[in-house]
Amino acid sequence: MESDERVIDVTDLRRRYGSAGKGGFDAVRGLSFSVARGEVFALLGTNGAGKTSTVEVLEGLAPPTGGRVRVLGHDPYRERAAVRPRIGVMLQEGGFPSDLTVAETARMWAGCASAARPAGEVLEATGLAGRTKVRVKQLSGGERRRLDLAMALIGRPEVLFLDEPTTGLDAEGRRETWRLVGELRDSGTTVLLTTHYLEEAEALADRLAIMHRGRIATAGTPAGVTASRPSRIRFHLPNGVVPGELPLSLRAAVDEDLRVEIRTERLQESLGTLLRWAEEQDLTLGGLDARSASLEEAFLAIAGSVTDGADGGDGGDGGDGSDTTDGADEGAGGDVRHHEEPAGGGNSRPAAASAGRRPAAATGERPAADAGARR
Repeated sequence: MESDERVIDVTDLRRRYGSAGKGGFDAVRGLSFSVARGEVFALLGTNGAGKTSTVEVLEGLAPPTGGRVRVLGHDPYRERAAVRPRIGVMLQEGGFPSDLTVAETARMWAGCASAARPAGEVLEATGLAGRTKVRVKQLSGGERRRLDLAMALIGRPEVLFLDEPTTGLDAEGRRETWRLVGELRDSGTTVLLTTHYLEEAEALADRLAIMHRGRIATAGTPAGVTASRPSRIRFHLPNGVVPGELPLSLRAAVDEDLRVEIRTERLQESLGTLLRWAEEQDLTLGGLDARSASLEEAFLAIAGSVTDGADGGDGGDGGDGSDTTDGADEGAGGDVRHHEEPAGGGNSRPAAASAGRRPAAATGERPAADAGARR
């Protein structure tokens, strides 16, 4: 994090669709987080978690039902004129006129922005310099995403909202986009990113939050969030060895194919114990694989295990917004507490008891007609 200045500050954000009572739905229920200047913040979540509903409020496209939102010190909806010239927005679909060429689109968009960058500069930065005479409708899906990103950058934004920025890009295009986002961060641009590519969040984000059912389930640095999950050791049980012969200190599960999985919060120590045992027994552990937990595992654990007694469908107020897992919660002041140390836990059973167990764009100053493009 480059600065303590809160460029995006969200406190107890709530967004409701429909009227009060049983006919409405609470899509966002008490979100609180902040993003510092020069930081890349990834907002992740399960389908229907409320990411889009949250980001639309931050972009000034919709008012909150409750809570307080500030972007660059202003209410992005009520003080839109003060915010929109200073932000860039890359929607999931830019909605640019299909008969315009890439160059014509860039010139049109530059005319809508304050202090616009030269069109050629942003097209070069996004890999479209050689496609300026091509009509938008003739671009590939990946090239259209590059055009969306280029138009989001053309107004020299202080805050950049990227909604699924690399969808449709090939591996090379994705890496180039990551490089560009890194350069923007280094230059002081604040980036709020939504993505379904967890590898992308790990590569780009300084911090992230995972949403589930309208609330933040966990938040922190990518390393901190993954550290809340146990590491994993896997191998095939050697012929003639029964699960009960494994070291008792290792919590192991063995499936019907004699594939062993050990979950541990102390990977190096547990792996050392296992290897010393194998050496003493003169055994070879086939398919041995040891690795730290991944962000994907943390994400899937949240998607599969977070319980929520009030889902908002009954028109309730959605609770206090503190539905969290693995020790992450929202403090009294509204700021998310972050994982920085392993939280412990784990659900592995002793091997002797588990032998039969089976273990899964555009600048903010875009025409009003584009406001619904996200949907």
